[in-house]
Amino acid sequence: MEHRIIDLHVHSTESDGTLTPTEIVSAAKAAGLSAFALTDHDTAAGVSKAAPAAAACGIELIPGIELSTEYELPTRAGGGKEVHIVGLYIDPEHPLLIEKTNEFRRCRDARNEKIVAALQREGFSITTEALLAANPDSVITRANIARFLYDSHQIRSVSEAFEKYIGDGCKCYVGRFKVSPMEAVELIHAAGGIAVLAHPLLYHMNQTTLQHLIDELKEVHLDGIEAIYSTYTTGEEQYVKRLAKENGLLISGGSDFHGTNKPTIQIGTGRGHLYIPYSVLETIKEHLRAALRTKNNAGEQIGKCLKPLFFGHAFIWRGQTNCKGLYKKIADDLRIQFPIDDDIVLISLDGAIALVIRIIDENRVLTV
Repeated sequence: MEHRIIDLHVHSTESDGTLTPTEIVSAAKAAGLSAFALTDHDTAAGVSKAAPAAAACGIELIPGIELSTEYELPTRAGGGKEVHIVGLYIDPEHPLLIEKTNEFRRCRDARNEKIVAALQREGFSITTEALLAANPDSVITRANIARFLYDSHQIRSVSEAFEKYIGDGCKCYVGRFKVSPMEAVELIHAAGGIAVLAHPLLYHMNQTTLQHLIDELKEVHLDGIEAIYSTYTTGEEQYVKRLAKENGLLISGGSDFHGTNKPTIQIGTGRGHLYIPYSVLETIKEHLRAALRTKNNAGEQIGKCLKPLFFGHAFIWRGQTNCKGLYKKIADDLRIQFPIDDDIVLISLDGAIALVIRIIDENRVLTV
């Protein structure tokens, strides 16, 4: 058994965890982890806060995020299922990622105000100001609201808040703005990351529906699936690993640690039996290296076919990455978006890899 262990699904106070990003690093060190991914809900703001502490104690920090999405079930008209997509090795400062996560936060803030108003109508003593005071510098989620009600002795347990009041379909529940799982995968790819379908068995889909979801995600180049998870039985883990193999997906794994908001789950070990070897991360890294090689090779091939006609514009191109018929493909599929610079071209290869190149001449380019 490999001694180096990792955890690729961890939450801090930047979303609905109870440990700060630096406290997460200390917990990871105490648990003997070699690496962990900070994957807060709809924000990567904690990564920069955790990075100095991780570097100081020699733990590998993977910048991550967990995006909440809404999946329209193929057999359920007018309804959907919440599905989470984890991003690993994202660029936390990517402009599009920042723009979208800021939008998510604005929508969440508006939702929280509506939930608070609904709880007040039910007789609870709660205000948005009190919530913010109890959770400084945090993204307020339903978990924070439930914790507030419990800590102020207005309910008997955190779970009661979800079961009776703010859980899906309950009297104080308010829907929220979500992107689709496919849009989340594309956003993660745009930010340079690996996209992973999180805890697929928690969605309680039958095998046909789950495979349908995976098929749709594969169309936008889903990279992996969370096959090792705190709540899985041995049989469930083997089932998801088989799904990964059958669908050509990477295996990822994580505890989904939230601190005392999920008191039975510990970082690195989950409920005591979780084991994620470092080899899982090595496979993911090799996938990233291969993608980078593909991007660079494609850049060289495209450069051989570009003509001065395209100078001075930004393009998005989705198509083949080989040279055969490439010039015609560029002519047919390039869509002018907006000027960037005199010699900058933005290209998306197969919808998966964002490639920015600087044209030197009609036969040579540099990747930027």
